[in-house]
Amino acid sequence: MLRREKHQTESPILAPGIILQNLYVEERLKNHAPGRFIEIGIGRGHLSRMLLEMGWTGTGFDLGEQALEDAAQINKKYVDNGALELRQGNWLEYQDDEPADLVVSCMVLEHLEEAAETEYLHKARACMKPGGLGILLVPGSPAHWGAEDDVAGHLRRYTPELLRTRLESAGFTVNSIAGLTYPLSNLLLPLSDFLVRRSAAKFLDLSQVERTKLSGRRQIWGKTEFPLWTRMVLNKYALYPFHLLQKINRNKKNSLTLYAEFTK
Repeated sequence: MLRREKHQTESPILAPGIILQNLYVEERLKNHAPGRFIEIGIGRGHLSRMLLEMGWTGTGFDLGEQALEDAAQINKKYVDNGALELRQGNWLEYQDDEPADLVVSCMVLEHLEEAAETEYLHKARACMKPGGLGILLVPGSPAHWGAEDDVAGHLRRYTPELLRTRLESAGFTVNSIAGLTYPLSNLLLPLSDFLVRRSAAKFLDLSQVERTKLSGRRQIWGKTEFPLWTRMVLNKYALYPFHLLQKINRNKKNSLTLYAEFTK
């Protein structure tokens, strides 16, 4: 288990798409009693932090040591009190997980070759308690493949139909598939692509595995790093109208993020 003695910092400023995703997940989980979760690809730990603040406890996995250090820093209180355990390595290779009430990952499945994707889904099912819940957030709309996908080491973007097929083939009951972040992320996409392309060269020479390790903690000014004044607008209260819009538009085929909720 990874522990760090850094001081708990103020919640970092998140990109608008991440804020909208978290708002949706938080709303969907409000009617579920907190239990134990496993997050695969914890990255900087923002999603786990939200779960912990809702009363969940759990384990976060990531391939990258630096990502886990970031996650430990912003979740220091929960690491110190034992509510959050952090593990470095490939979750698919771990055999000792106790059953979880929730298995969740954000922007992970698209990094996996098809065989590993199948293995991931079967392992997720095996790790769930009977009646356990699974949540996936993945890139949507293959028509919007762009610089972000190349730089992050993505292998695919999903359609709702493909995602449903993969989940049902693994034996899950699909409760919901929704498109998220529309229209805000679509409006910001040209700016996002510009910012990513401007910094792309240093990532494209890396292997797909290395790009995957870095995908959750790339530092790109204006996309993942923001000046302090932006906290006035980049918060869940200011963006709540866009949360309502993403819910209204959840069936849009060109939504850039897909949310899947499923049970064992």
